Amino acid sequence: MNECVAVAHANIALAKYWGKADEARNIPAVPSLSLTLDALRTRTSVAFVSDLVEDEVVLDGRPAREKEGRRVVRMLEAVRTAAGLTAKARVVSANSFPTAAGLASSASGFAALALAASAAAGLDVSLREASSLARAASVSAARSLYGGYVELPAGAEFAEPLVAGSHFPLNMVVALTRAGEKAVGSTEGMLRTARTSPYYEAWVRQAPASCDRIRRAILDRNLEALGPAMEASALAMHASMFAADPPIVYMSPTTVAVMERVRELRASGVPAYYTMDAGPHVKVLTPPERAEEVAAALKAVPGTLNVIKCGPGPGASLEPEVSSTKPGTT
Repeated sequence: MNECVAVAHANIALAKYWGKADEARNIPAVPSLSLTLDALRTRTSVAFVSDLVEDEVVLDGRPAREKEGRRVVRMLEAVRTAAGLTAKARVVSANSFPTAAGLASSASGFAALALAASAAAGLDVSLREASSLARAASVSAARSLYGGYVELPAGAEFAEPLVAGSHFPLNMVVALTRAGEKAVGSTEGMLRTARTSPYYEAWVRQAPASCDRIRRAILDRNLEALGPAMEASALAMHASMFAADPPIVYMSPTTVAVMERVRELRASGVPAYYTMDAGPHVKVLTPPERAEEVAAALKAVPGTLNVIKCGPGPGASLEPEVSSTKPGTT
């Protein structure tokens, strides 16, 4: 088969996903709504090679570790089964941003892998089918098949686009607040929260109403409604983690300092609102014309390592010059 290359972008949930309704099938327990970001990009190539003894997986220039490799191979097995292939695959993937640090690298990574592997195997998949394949590996990856604002309902197997990024062209400024990978992976943290946190059931109950508020604000292009609802969703998710046994604390001292700086900016008249995923970094939503001002303010916070300015990003796609098979666009 031809080598196929796909590019996908990370998405940041404005209405947070945290918790599984079905662990075995990787089905979300709560609805989520995200914005795909242009500056956070994964490029993945896949080739099925007849003389390979086992799958070869290279991530960011190094061989995949055992746990990382298992997740990739599970998706490759699903693709091989669907295509009737036995050949092993060579996978090379690289991110334009830190991996496994709470910046949704698994979302963009598995979205790109789903698209590239399906095309390399000769499968003519729709985006909905690719979204379902990606979700089986990483729930948030279902959303990275699409650009702009994207929804993944509770209990769903695939994501659906809500509106294009141009409908409400906000910027997101990402403040990197700690180097390296996070100590507790998202899957482990999610399962521990669900099993031990007394706040988990309350989180699941309130999540649909929170997602509805965020959806309405996006459709209405109302940042003053969207921002507080987005912050509330993030803080409720982290509260459920704090109460786990043992507690899960992704925030660093710099995380808290950046959050306080965002509040100060807002008090001074700058429309800026924060969110955090399962990691220490802070993502700040603001109008494009205020993005430079916000980025400068966040970079000045002691402990901030860097900032990345992002606009709404596109959906996942194959690089046509190396791919002979393209998926549909359903």
